[in-house]
Amino acid sequence: METFKESNFSSISPEALLGRPLNDIETKFAPKVLYIQGSMKIPLPRPRVSIIGSRKASLNGLKVAQTIAQTLIERRAVIVSGLADGIDTSAHQTAIKFGGKTIAVLGTPLNKVYPKKNFQLQQEIMHNHLAISQYPIGHHTKPKDFVLRNRTMALISDATVIVEAGETSGSLHQGWEAIRLGRPLFIWKSIVKNIQLSWTEKMLRYGAIELSDPKDLFDFLPSHLEMIDVFQ
Repeated sequence: METFKESNFSSISPEALLGRPLNDIETKFAPKVLYIQGSMKIPLPRPRVSIIGSRKASLNGLKVAQTIAQTLIERRAVIVSGLADGIDTSAHQTAIKFGGKTIAVLGTPLNKVYPKKNFQLQQEIMHNHLAISQYPIGHHTKPKDFVLRNRTMALISDATVIVEAGETSGSLHQGWEAIRLGRPLFIWKSIVKNIQLSWTEKMLRYGAIELSDPKDLFDFLPSHLEMIDVFQ
């Protein structure tokens, strides 16, 4: 696992990061402290949308993630993802390429990189965007940490989009957490129509929404101007 040199990471409560108190449902799985590094203003700007999916994404899945990310940043939404291979990397890279802002929520402490090939991408995000971890320096990373990371991604996002995911994908943890939190959850149309997947039908029954046009996301998101009014 690639390692960064010691940096001046900051710690912050989820409440301070979001700029509001957490409700009882949010508090249940929220970490008490988050560690952050980056130049994004705090409280976080909105709207924020998680784009997530398979590490071993298809070419079509990667293109869909790029299209969704580009559509969102054209309307000043912040792209949230987990810095994993595949869909996550595509979403982050697209946001950066087209001049948007992105947040990486890590399953490791901030001084570690996983996968190691994303060292430069994480460095770019830590300097010019925002990286978040709920794990302190020195924490020994375990597989379940990435599941907990997905819960935190759902918490800080106004909506989540699953682009492509199999039956055992970690993205499903975030999907169910978004539903539990009452956040909009979107599933891209191609996997809704995939009869080999059973999880899509289950999530749709609990309120997930089939997404066929990225522009439809804006019917469910707070606008940038609306959020300025709220914070004034």
